[in-house]
Amino acid sequence: MWVPLTDAVTHAAGLSLPARPALTASLPLTMTSDWMLIFQGNNFFNLLLGLWVSVRIALISMAGAILLGVLLGMLMTAKSRVLRWVSVVYVEIMRLTPQIVLLFIVFFWASSKMQLTMSGEMAALIVFTAWGTAEMGDLVRGAIQAIPPHQYESAQALGLTHIQTMRYVTLPLAIRQLIPLTVNLTTRMIKTTSLVSLIGVIEILKMAQVIIDRGRFDYPNAALWVYATVFFLYFIVCYLISLVAAYLEKRLAL
Repeated sequence: MWVPLTDAVTHAAGLSLPARPALTASLPLTMTSDWMLIFQGNNFFNLLLGLWVSVRIALISMAGAILLGVLLGMLMTAKSRVLRWVSVVYVEIMRLTPQIVLLFIVFFWASSKMQLTMSGEMAALIVFTAWGTAEMGDLVRGAIQAIPPHQYESAQALGLTHIQTMRYVTLPLAIRQLIPLTVNLTTRMIKTTSLVSLIGVIEILKMAQVIIDRGRFDYPNAALWVYATVFFLYFIVCYLISLVAAYLEKRLAL
């Protein structure tokens, strides 16, 4: 029978080696038990609270962005060159400036220079509403310009004014095109809210980091499970929003 060289030499010399440790399932067991950190105490409930903070900021900001974005999109298609120029400059500034920079400017500059007491969530609402307005305004502009010219010609033939044409012809047609684009912007905003943790807002990713840090010694490999849970919660919220959008598309289909 073949014997390893090291074992043969030590046996001939009358020496003994320490017994080799037996392979156990302790490591896999530890890795598979790390998911329990998610349901320890109030950890999962705290993740849901963090998710609600992210969704609340995104939905409130989107509500303001839709209202202001429609007005901005109409200004971007106005006949006045001054209005078009001002609105385009605003859109480009908001789109080219990173959201984290806008958060720092509003939160820290407003607090120090303007002597305003502002919470991190309020600063986030201001920034995401302003950013969402720029994005929504550009979407509205594209939807308005995509309407066939014969729709405007028919409205003029009926004697409708410019405001009446926008109200009864342009906006109803543009809304049908804006539904999927608005859903995409909403999901982007929900995911971008992870930046608000840098100004002290405890949202879902910040809460996940807190949970991982608390269980670092007892559950050393729990980070994968916690972040997988965060991904799953994000997916559920975005999927539900997409279902609502699909329902609205069917109801408003031409």
